[in-house]
Amino acid sequence: MKKIIGSTTGLKSTQIKALENLYLFRTPPEELITEQQLNALTAISHDIRRQVGLLINRAGKTVHVIAGDPHRIVIPDTPDYKALPGRLKGLRCIHTHLVPGESLTTDDVTDLSLLRLDFMAAVTITPEGEPDIIYPAHILPTEEGIPYELVPPVTINNLDINCNALIMALESELARKNALYRTETDEEKAMLIHVTTGDPLTSQASLDELEELCTSSRIHVTGRAIQRRKVIDPKFVVGKGKLEEITINAIQRHATMMIFDTELTPAQIRSITDFVEMKVIDRTQLILDIFANRAKSREGKLQVELAQLKYLLPRLITRNTAMSRLTGGIGGRGPGETKLEINRRRVRDRIVKLGKEIKQIRKQRNQQRAKRNRKQVPVISIVGYTNAGKSTLLNTLTQSEILAEDKLFATLDPSSRRLRFPKDIEVIITDTVGFIQNLPEELMEAFHATLEELEDADILLHVIDISNPRYEQQMQSVEKILAKLKLDEIPLIYVFNKQDRIELATFDNMWLLNQGVLISATKQETLKPLVSRLEEMVNNRYEANNYYNNALPRETNQSMLEPAPSIQKENDYE
Repeated sequence: MKKIIGSTTGLKSTQIKALENLYLFRTPPEELITEQQLNALTAISHDIRRQVGLLINRAGKTVHVIAGDPHRIVIPDTPDYKALPGRLKGLRCIHTHLVPGESLTTDDVTDLSLLRLDFMAAVTITPEGEPDIIYPAHILPTEEGIPYELVPPVTINNLDINCNALIMALESELARKNALYRTETDEEKAMLIHVTTGDPLTSQASLDELEELCTSSRIHVTGRAIQRRKVIDPKFVVGKGKLEEITINAIQRHATMMIFDTELTPAQIRSITDFVEMKVIDRTQLILDIFANRAKSREGKLQVELAQLKYLLPRLITRNTAMSRLTGGIGGRGPGETKLEINRRRVRDRIVKLGKEIKQIRKQRNQQRAKRNRKQVPVISIVGYTNAGKSTLLNTLTQSEILAEDKLFATLDPSSRRLRFPKDIEVIITDTVGFIQNLPEELMEAFHATLEELEDADILLHVIDISNPRYEQQMQSVEKILAKLKLDEIPLIYVFNKQDRIELATFDNMWLLNQGVLISATKQETLKPLVSRLEEMVNNRYEANNYYNNALPRETNQSMLEPAPSIQKENDYE
């Protein structure tokens, strides 16, 4: 006999046996519940003075018997029954109400909507313990408004309400609605959630950027939600009531996941995933996912994996401990270890191993920088917000073909090229990973081996996309990161990119543009003022120290104004 869900404390053995006997009944597909099972359900509920619920599948089998308290039941997790997009859960919930005449409560219809049950029905009980009025409801296939419909009440005499036909009709309409949201690549569909205690305009800008991140990760955004609160809810971020509302709206829009525009604590992730039956991730996890997909070099992959594991370790919970990527090839386990403990141990071991490998990479980089310093070749590093045009600028300056795409974090692995100015001054120019506001600490730490390359830069080119409405906020984010890395003392040139996308005559901050150089990174003719500025700075900084006495033979140099026969990487140069 299957066990009773909920608490049976204080019940007699005969009462527990009566609850177990509710598993024995079978319900025909067209009926809400059989007359015999309904009588047994109300009799035991009346006897123990607690609500009792049944979860019945479409084959008519009772899969769970739930013992609640006098006021409610708690529906358990049902991993074998999932409400996929365009489908219902495949379970109906029939439960008792002890208050005479009490129809479906707010909690009942919320559970119906959140869990995508086939039906939710409340059965009232007569003073003699017999079934009285039954109040059913089902999902309503709509994208707005109330997501459920109350069915006219029935009694024990008319339980045949043609359930199966109604369920099929509902799923057919749900599938049709879901097809409207289906994308060509069948990508994931997300509801974006932002909670703020400050300016709503800033919230909109932050959600815009989160949506760009989703586009970079091939996630289709079906809806956005903003809530303003005095303080962030420590358990559900937006509060339980608001989370219910957002979840129902996400389901109506056929979303397959929720993305929070903040970093969720381990406790918040646990609370939200226990409440919501869909994938839940935060902004940090989305960025880590993009980095994992974009990293190409061994170094980049190691750094991203380390960042992912450091993020994952404190968030490992028993509900989702599947870690197939990490659990292969592991030896024996300690006595009494749970699967959760084993997974945590494996993650910690992998973190230590990755840390050693990255430390070795850092050592190799230090050796490379030492060789470069001995040759006394100036270094120019391109920094800036993600998707500002850094890789495009490097390509145009050096006639290279580094990957440059109109999406966030197209470049992860740093690239270096040689550049020869018209006056035969040679430098190394380096492209770096793009910055973003609230860059996750895990990434800052993992990419330290890459970002420390900036420490040896003689000049920083801060590339700014002035066609972006949030360009000032992006500038500030980059400058904060540079200050955090203690790089704000290095000479810097503001490079205002994408001038061809704005009207200079009506630009809102001409004073700022006068502090740097205006360019269009795709158009070589616009780069001449920048090249002149760079050449002047390099010449003034190093000519007095005779930095070019030991330069490479000039026949190997490359000019950005005259096409070179080949482009060599920095390692070739070294």
